[in-house]
Amino acid sequence: MPNFLLKRWHGYHVVSLFSIAILFIGILTYYQWKIGLLGLLSLGVVFYLLLRAKTQFEKELAAYVETLTYRVNKAGEEAVTNLPLGILLYNEEQQIQWANPYMVDLLEKDCIGEPITFFGDKLLEMLEEGDQTFLHTISEKKYRVVHEPNERLLYFFNVTEEQEIKDLFERDKTVIGLVYLDNYDEVTQGMDDQIRSKLLTHVSEALNQWSNEYDILLKRTASDRFIAVFNEEALEKLEEDQFTILDTIREETSKEKVALTLSIGIGSDHHSLKELGSVAQSSLDLALGRGGDQVAIKQKNGKVRFYGGKSNAMEKRTRVRARVISHAIRDFIVESDKVLVMGHKNPDMDSIGAAIGMLKIAEANGKDGYIVLDQNDVNQSVYKLLEEIHDHDHLWSKFISPEDAKEEITSDTLLFVVDTHKPSLVIEPKLLDQTDRVIVIDHHRRGEEFIEEAILVYMEPYASSTAELVTELLEYQPSQPRLEVLESTALLSGIIVDTKSFAIRTGSRTFDAASYLKGQGADTTLVQKVMKEDLGQYVKRSKLVERAYIYNGGMAIAKGAPDDRYSQLLIAQAADTLLTMNDVVASYVISMREDGRVSISARSLGEVNVQVIMEKMDGGGHLTNAATQLEEVSIEEAEELLIEKIDEYFKGGQSS
Repeated sequence: MPNFLLKRWHGYHVVSLFSIAILFIGILTYYQWKIGLLGLLSLGVVFYLLLRAKTQFEKELAAYVETLTYRVNKAGEEAVTNLPLGILLYNEEQQIQWANPYMVDLLEKDCIGEPITFFGDKLLEMLEEGDQTFLHTISEKKYRVVHEPNERLLYFFNVTEEQEIKDLFERDKTVIGLVYLDNYDEVTQGMDDQIRSKLLTHVSEALNQWSNEYDILLKRTASDRFIAVFNEEALEKLEEDQFTILDTIREETSKEKVALTLSIGIGSDHHSLKELGSVAQSSLDLALGRGGDQVAIKQKNGKVRFYGGKSNAMEKRTRVRARVISHAIRDFIVESDKVLVMGHKNPDMDSIGAAIGMLKIAEANGKDGYIVLDQNDVNQSVYKLLEEIHDHDHLWSKFISPEDAKEEITSDTLLFVVDTHKPSLVIEPKLLDQTDRVIVIDHHRRGEEFIEEAILVYMEPYASSTAELVTELLEYQPSQPRLEVLESTALLSGIIVDTKSFAIRTGSRTFDAASYLKGQGADTTLVQKVMKEDLGQYVKRSKLVERAYIYNGGMAIAKGAPDDRYSQLLIAQAADTLLTMNDVVASYVISMREDGRVSISARSLGEVNVQVIMEKMDGGGHLTNAATQLEEVSIEEAEELLIEKIDEYFKGGQSS
């Protein structure tokens, strides 16, 4: 406790004692006046001494306060003047009114009266956005700026060294990559040992050169698998170079007359090695689910960056896998109380055909099954098929509305989702939450959005259609169900539509499935009947095709008139038609849909991955067949955005 406070504390006690002394002397004077007079004189002396002490105390207190005020003011001046901290005041017109000496020395010139933009436009943007703390660069040094808007005051803290340490830490964070030779077993099956050894040598040399170039620790864990350990700085360089190792492996192995491709799943931005490994495996699964020959990098926010994916998916499925899946599906059906089958919104021929096939499998195993269909949201291409189904009393009775499906479904119901794997695209997303028994069957490349916790996923991106996959599942059902003509025709229609009459995405298994359906009674005449279009639609599509032009040597782009409205089917058909023209390697049709959104349908012959381009525009699909819908944009704005994404694609950046 300071001395003057001690004195004040003692003073209070002295006054109390003095009052008691006066009272005592008064009593003593009454009885012994001489002794009382002496006591009174003594008390006067004491009072005088106390008065002097009080005066001295007040002088000391005033001096202390004066000294303290001076020291505080002096310390404030020293802090403002000498601390390595920039302080700046500005007025309502965004002009600098005052800056401390540190700030003046930093700028090496007087900045009083200058506008805030003297420090760069970014500083003014931050102030206008109302940010109270942000980073700003001055003379190649990093400063943390603290803004006090009420006082129009800015503090500048030099955090250059701090940022350098932080950047070093970020660059040095561990990254794990899982490298997989997509179709190694299929390619090398039956291959001569000498040729296989030569092939592996080419692959190993390319991978070792790649790892040395980017400072990667690469170790083989199996004949077709490697694990790569590197850091964020190396990952940044790999992304800048667009993972050219994918092209290198494809080109090196093609010299040996084989089509061997590489897929890489990368885990980054996590501190735990266990988490990194888990994310890397998840990324690899995603890359393989999209057809392989690409790199997938999962981010913490759930977004995924993709690179590669330029080659068509290789056929990897075996009949053994199809048989195992088919038997597993039978077991799940038997264990369920009923079966529901649901496709995507605005279902097309493939979705309806696949749904009918899965319904047949359910009935063959003695379970009631229903197909979920919103009759107010149906693709025009299936109108004639639905008319045929409507005349088939038994089959039509199996189609129910989404509202009825929500009443039918229980926790023991088995729900099949066909021709899509995205929860946002199914006819009734709420059904996914009403049962834990969901099976996904799809032929599209896997996207970021996916139905989680499905009990079984059968996704084959190389397949021509979901109808082809369902046909094989029917073939391997132990009960050997016999299809009716309309059922087999619906499945065959799905295959024919998605392959453009066996012209694209057609493998040997596609013809096997078509042969099986023909043997089950599929009527090709009926297929032509349900696929017919009217003359007005043909003319309207021709006018849309007429507006096409060629961009960047082979990219055909057609856009509808702003006032015209086209159905999604017609837009897709126009893109298909453009693809048949000479020197066209990819086609894009932009038009306003009937619902007011701008639609872009994209097609290619395989040289261009239109799925990647459409994913950049919040769409998706397949390598050769993709689309997107844009809201609140004009036809011209959609065209500019499309051209921008096409240019990005050909520069190599394929991220999503």
